[in-house]
Amino acid sequence: ITAALPTINYLLKQQNKLILITHLGKPKQREQKFSLKPVADRLQQLLPEEKIILVNDFLTADHQIFSGQTDKEILLLENIRFYPEEKNNDPAFAKKLATLADAYVNDGFAVCHRPDASVVGITNYLPSYGGLLFKQEIEIIRKITTQPATPVVTILGGAKISTKIKLIEKLVTQAEHILIGGAMANDFLKAQGFEIGASLYEPDYLSTAKNLIGKVILPIDVRIGKTDETQTPVIKKITEIAADEVILDIGPETEKMFGKIISQAKTIIWNGPLGYFENPLFSIGTKAVYQAIVTNTQASSLVGGGDTLTAIKDFPQQDKITHISTGGGAMLELLEQGTLPGITALER
Repeated sequence: ITAALPTINYLLKQQNKLILITHLGKPKQREQKFSLKPVADRLQQLLPEEKIILVNDFLTADHQIFSGQTDKEILLLENIRFYPEEKNNDPAFAKKLATLADAYVNDGFAVCHRPDASVVGITNYLPSYGGLLFKQEIEIIRKITTQPATPVVTILGGAKISTKIKLIEKLVTQAEHILIGGAMANDFLKAQGFEIGASLYEPDYLSTAKNLIGKVILPIDVRIGKTDETQTPVIKKITEIAADEVILDIGPETEKMFGKIISQAKTIIWNGPLGYFENPLFSIGTKAVYQAIVTNTQASSLVGGGDTLTAIKDFPQQDKITHISTGGGAMLELLEQGTLPGITALER
């Protein structure tokens, strides 16, 4: 919300009336827990001079809400993903959205990898532009990836190898070092023949992981435990894991190894926490990697991903990171492909 404020404030200063579109979660239908009411309330706190009006259903709402909108009113449409037509990029739905306004501004970089109606379809019917955050994200990510200072070190974590496998395959030709942590490291460890106990992994990707062994750097020790809040972590080498144990974080030797590599980098890209960070006992590896990044003042650093941002939100010295991206999937796809459906739509 705060990342979108510069564009919102800029448009307000230019005497524009604003209708905001966004989403929350991945609702299958209208559900109260996915309502944008908390977003509207927070936006009202951040913009006390304006009146934030949440429009429950723009398709059936009294048109007076839109035609009578004053300069001091900001309309926020209820969760756009409440409409199945959004994900289907339905042309008629996109056209209905477009009839509400005179121009379209996309400042939602984090959804630009999705070819949805409010991202792609609407640009067919309105003069369309990118917002300030959108511009900043694209310029910084493209600069870091097309003209990186070397050595380039990429750190990838998170739960699933499936969401990052194409990026890893691309990075092995571009980055000097690829450090793997989080549950996705388990696929590589299992593919090497190590016992990973009851740890999370994706069986369908074992052969793919096996082909990349030797091209990525994996944990040499880990913290074992259970996902409840009371289990004290036990540090074990990756050769010592029992069949009933769960890997929940990288270990101290791995932290040192990763830290040394990060300290020598000139370009750092990080996406995905290194362990089960929701439990503070297993957020130590993520903290260690973060500390190594902010300590390396010689490097350009790019950090992104929803879980990564959640994991580091209370960490100090965030100003030492060159760019913290609001996009997770969008950042990965832009790194991987060089463009996104939302960018292509505006360029067209």
